[in-house]
Amino acid sequence: MQYSVLDTFAGAGGFSLGFELAHAKVVGAIEIDRWACETFKFNHPAATVMQGDITAMTDEQIINAFGSFNPDIVLGGPPCQGFSICNKNSGDAKDPRNSLFEEFIRVGSLLKPKVMIMENVPNLVKAKTENKELVVDIITNELRNLGYHVEYRILEATDYGVPQIRKRLVVIASRAKLANLFPEKTHTTTNSSDLFEIELKRCPTLWDAISDLPEIEAREGAEETQYSKPPQNEYQSLLRDGTSILFNHKAMNHSKRLVERFTSMSWGDSISDVPDHLRPLKRNSTEFSEKAYDQNNRRMHPDRQCHTVPASFYANFVHPYKNRNFTAREGARIQSFPDWYVFKGKPTVVSHKLLQREGRLEEKHLCQYNQIGNAVPPLLAKAIAENILKQLRD
Repeated sequence: MQYSVLDTFAGAGGFSLGFELAHAKVVGAIEIDRWACETFKFNHPAATVMQGDITAMTDEQIINAFGSFNPDIVLGGPPCQGFSICNKNSGDAKDPRNSLFEEFIRVGSLLKPKVMIMENVPNLVKAKTENKELVVDIITNELRNLGYHVEYRILEATDYGVPQIRKRLVVIASRAKLANLFPEKTHTTTNSSDLFEIELKRCPTLWDAISDLPEIEAREGAEETQYSKPPQNEYQSLLRDGTSILFNHKAMNHSKRLVERFTSMSWGDSISDVPDHLRPLKRNSTEFSEKAYDQNNRRMHPDRQCHTVPASFYANFVHPYKNRNFTAREGARIQSFPDWYVFKGKPTVVSHKLLQREGRLEEKHLCQYNQIGNAVPPLLAKAIAENILKQLRD
């Protein structure tokens, strides 16, 4: 039997893709951002994609769009950490019932899926309301009130073969009581002789993930290009998956000064380690900036797993060997997206804060880098999916 999946707060579709790779059928998505919707539609052409603000969608609209599919599984990563729709008069601003989480609950109450799975930032387990209630307890109780068995756990992406240190809180709610809601780890990052880890595969490193991609400098590359060498390892073969065209491998248009700054950096160095004359300047000025963001522009070690890829990763990491930031495709490889998965929209956009300040909200979209950095790593999602689907079939 093929189980059906609806993805809420779907973004570019990394969560959905993991379930598709585990042979579930992705029937629909709800997402507010236009470019993320374009990406989702392109890569999941059979799915019904509703673009818009979920808080403005009526129960009837949601049932009309997805009710006939009877989705077995509803996924979602509602941005609870921002409690985004809370208005100042609605009580405790830190209560998830005043946030987009409530929309995830609403979809579950309308469509009554067999399983609901929410992912979020790990720090949510420590967050408390103004009344000192744990936010995660409220979330699990709300799901229990819908009739689900609920557990949560922080999962580490490297445990499932993703070449990136990335922890995510995963909350799984199942109508039937399942023996184990979370997948066993399949990979390790150590050369341990520990009996419990000896059977595990080695997690790929950053260089394992990207070393076969065409070697390009700053300002080089293209949205569509050809491979220049065959895959070098199992991970690269897995992500190529028979495709002959490479998408989204376009390097940033760095200035000569920025390339010079990167040239001065060794593995592990960041912006705070560069020589004084290469320090960042204040915006529109020849004066040096007093701020040196240590997490910005750090040169990654090739033989380790990459640091967490955030939404703004175009400014976070420097390639291990090239004097430039990562391309969108390199970020997608580190996130474990296959090469056939195409990201739509522009590679980057002007700062969202600047657009807000200048009232240019119609230009505020999730660029390729944002879409990739916001996604659930597909191989992590696949591990969750295989574990759940196997038990549903049993």
